[in-house]
Amino acid sequence: MRLSRSLIASLAFALVVGVSCGSDEPDADSVAPSAESEMMVGDIVEVAIAADQFPTLIAAVQAAGLVETLQGDGPFTVFAPSEAAFSAALAALNLTAAELLADTETLTNILTYHVVPGTVMSADLVGASDVAVATVNGAEIVVNEYMGAVTINSATVVAADIAASNGVIHVIDQVLLP
Repeated sequence: MRLSRSLIASLAFALVVGVSCGSDEPDADSVAPSAESEMMVGDIVEVAIAADQFPTLIAAVQAAGLVETLQGDGPFTVFAPSEAAFSAALAALNLTAAELLADTETLTNILTYHVVPGTVMSADLVGASDVAVATVNGAEIVVNEYMGAVTINSATVVAADIAASNGVIHVIDQVLLP
């Protein structure tokens, strides 16, 4: 079942409607806390660094020159492989981290395969069944949800909905290879 375009369109519409349904009149009591909350959360890169759980991912993003992109307006949904996922992938590919980080073309291709345009929260994926979704690198991932467990291709989301000012991070247990 290929619902990627209609699912993305529906999600985008829901986000636009949700944002546009708010009051246009500023509330003096709510404006400052909202801005402060956004500043405290940080962008995707800042949140990933602050989590102190993604040293290989952060090094890879830096090596590929994607820091500024992921600090941009977005919004982005990032499927962030855990450290254990990177270790397993490097072992399976018979590579060292240094070898992977040195191949910026391959690294960029892999990293952009972990990013989807827009903010997709776990609640948005309830009932997903073989939904193909385009990633930033142009290839598609397949999303499934069954009884609360979300999979991206064969990777399982192990931590979801980590908010950032320009999107969301979901931690996965495998590195996705395009």
